[in-house]
Amino acid sequence: MDITYKTHEGIFNYRVGALILNGTKILMAHDRLYEQYYTIGGRVHFGETSGQAILREIFEETGVRAEIDRLAFIHESFFAIDGTAYQELALYYLIKPFEYNMIDFSAIKCDGENQEILWIDLADKEWCGEREIFPLLLAEKALNIPNEITHIVTVEEGYKKLLK
Repeated sequence: MDITYKTHEGIFNYRVGALILNGTKILMAHDRLYEQYYTIGGRVHFGETSGQAILREIFEETGVRAEIDRLAFIHESFFAIDGTAYQELALYYLIKPFEYNMIDFSAIKCDGENQEILWIDLADKEWCGEREIFPLLLAEKALNIPNEITHIVTVEEGYKKLLK
């Protein structure tokens, strides 16, 4: 069962994300019904470690048995969707390079038929600037990942408005 719960104030999520890089490109997921592009990953299940969760999510979404390089970012984010406040704790793992041709993009179903996985070139500022890449900090941080774990906190305007 996913570690997510509802409170009177909003919803809490505990999730993991994979930083699967190939040069300046990152492997991302996209739901054709929405504008956002987001990392491969998902919610941590009760009873599993975040490392187990990211490896499970990568396999479920790509069919690849990947290996973790290291934890790169801890991201606490506060945002709103459709009038609901969310607080999310996300751990982003840098994934060791693997044979990228192992991914059969035509066979990937992710979490629904409207979802796709694609390479996004983060160095293409024009393309990235016209699209919403989640988390928002990813476009700037993924091309220059520091050697130490970085803690990031973001509070979106929609969340602030809900609290007033």
